[in-house]
Amino acid sequence: MKNLLSVLFVLALVSCKQEPKDYVTLSGKITNKNSDSLVVRSRDYSKTIKVNEDGTFKDTLKVKAGIFNLFDGKESTNLFLENDANINLTLDTKEFDETITYTGKGSETSNYLAKKALLQEKLLTPDLLDLEEETFKVKVADAKKSFIELLESSKKVDSTVFANETASFNKLEEGLLNVYKQQKAMANQYADFVGKPSPTFENYQNYKGGTTSLSDLKGKYVYVDIWATWCGPCKREIPFLQEIEKKYHNKNIEFVSISVDNGRGYKGETPEAKKAASVEGWKKMIAEKNMGGIQLLADKDWKSDFVQGYQIRGIPRFILIDPDGNVVDANAPRPSSPKLIELFDKLKI
Repeated sequence: MKNLLSVLFVLALVSCKQEPKDYVTLSGKITNKNSDSLVVRSRDYSKTIKVNEDGTFKDTLKVKAGIFNLFDGKESTNLFLENDANINLTLDTKEFDETITYTGKGSETSNYLAKKALLQEKLLTPDLLDLEEETFKVKVADAKKSFIELLESSKKVDSTVFANETASFNKLEEGLLNVYKQQKAMANQYADFVGKPSPTFENYQNYKGGTTSLSDLKGKYVYVDIWATWCGPCKREIPFLQEIEKKYHNKNIEFVSISVDNGRGYKGETPEAKKAASVEGWKKMIAEKNMGGIQLLADKDWKSDFVQGYQIRGIPRFILIDPDGNVVDANAPRPSSPKLIELFDKLKI
């Protein structure tokens, strides 16, 4: 009888054991939400999740285990999803990357990815490309060490992600050195612009009302920032640009930001509707981030004469024009680079 009871007890345990779910549950709360929905996407998967008025959301997704991108209408982050996980996400869009936190079953890899993104933003700054080559190599080697330490200290990271991350870090130095050399080659490419009349823009929509042309700014240096609301590296430069503007307030220089927003990242049933939504998004971001200087919207986004004239294929891109309308630097240092202040000091702005 005792043996029979033991067998029945084991069978009861087996029968009560919950089978793995063939979906992942994703829920959370977003403070200061940017949109009424989130999009979870990869190369071969996409799902839109409704966000409630109070910022909460919850849905289930059937996925193939891997890294997905989560887009909130303005910014995005990477997270790891696999079926049978139950992940809760919280974030405040005012400090998007800094506040992302994941809890629940299967959240460990996503938390690693969030920490890695912050570390990457801290260590792989744009001004690295301004360093002398040997100093650049040392900085990148130090960054690689920090990334590996973070990975190895993170518990329960998915084994496939761990292997892929390790392989990626092993290629980091070679890959970034190639980027460094390409940047130097690009600088030489734009040398032909120096001293020549700048390509112009006319009657660009001004955030404060009316329109502005490059000719309106003649008599002052003009530092131009080509950007877009969906561009992460562009947005990371905003605080630095604000500091530069403050430092050179009332000096002989104008700071002009030209957006090439064309509807990318915005909702709309037609290209025209998406473009209209992006214009409103442009205005909203300028207000929310308290962006200064002269804020303009390019008339034909990437196809604008000014953008095409400077052969702009990627953003952010910074340009410096002298008081006579001639090019000082067609690929000027970023606001985050100490070399920009050096350039301004050299010109005695």
